[in-house]
Amino acid sequence: MEDNLLLKTDSYKVSHWKQYPSNTTFVYSYLESRGGSYESTVFFGLQYILKKHLVGKVVTREKLDEAATFWKEHLKQDLVNYEMWEYIIEHHNGHLPIIIKAVPEGSVVPLHNVLMTIENTDPKCFSLAGYLETLLLQIWYPITIASNSREIKKILLKSLKKTGDPNLIPFQLHDFGFRGVSSYETSAIGAASHLTSFMGSDTISGSVLARNYYNSRQIAAYSIPATEHSTIVSWGKDNECKAYEHVLGKYL
Repeated sequence: MEDNLLLKTDSYKVSHWKQYPSNTTFVYSYLESRGGSYESTVFFGLQYILKKHLVGKVVTREKLDEAATFWKEHLKQDLVNYEMWEYIIEHHNGHLPIIIKAVPEGSVVPLHNVLMTIENTDPKCFSLAGYLETLLLQIWYPITIASNSREIKKILLKSLKKTGDPNLIPFQLHDFGFRGVSSYETSAIGAASHLTSFMGSDTISGSVLARNYYNSRQIAAYSIPATEHSTIVSWGKDNECKAYEHVLGKYL
């Protein structure tokens, strides 16, 4: 079974459709940064989430059946909104009747401002906005990485203007974070977010994400041949100079 959108939410979300007033037809929700270490945030990552999870025919009979079976066992009662999901399958061909609006990706937005909104376009699907909140809030991670990278870039640029060449700034913070995160997807999202401020990265997954989800026409990041402990110590304690001579001879 492929990824199932109906299972990409929090457990309690499944029951919320019963809790709204009976005459509810539309729900409008928004996302903002309510505080943080910096005065502003860099908005990034929404396009990936949309293309990865929400675009196209994401609701099918098979996925509804799978989700219903899971929720019955998990919640010990049948709380699935069959009417809404079946309506989406039959009347929207499995596409989500929602509108998501956002500031342009890469925008630097002061705190306490709206970054993104979501609303349903069909009154019979009013609970969708809340149901998708869990998934959409995954955007905290790319926003955080992009914002951190921007603040670090400001510090580095200030020093470069005093002591060096500001034109070197794109390569002053090199990403080697692949091995330090929890999954391949995390590495790709984090590395792509880093590239909103820098161009140096050994985390290939970020460039792949930029190409596949942001239509990057050129490579998003660059790197160079480099040594590691194993390639140098393999020469033995007394041959360190030979090791470096060998490496230089291979690439120069």
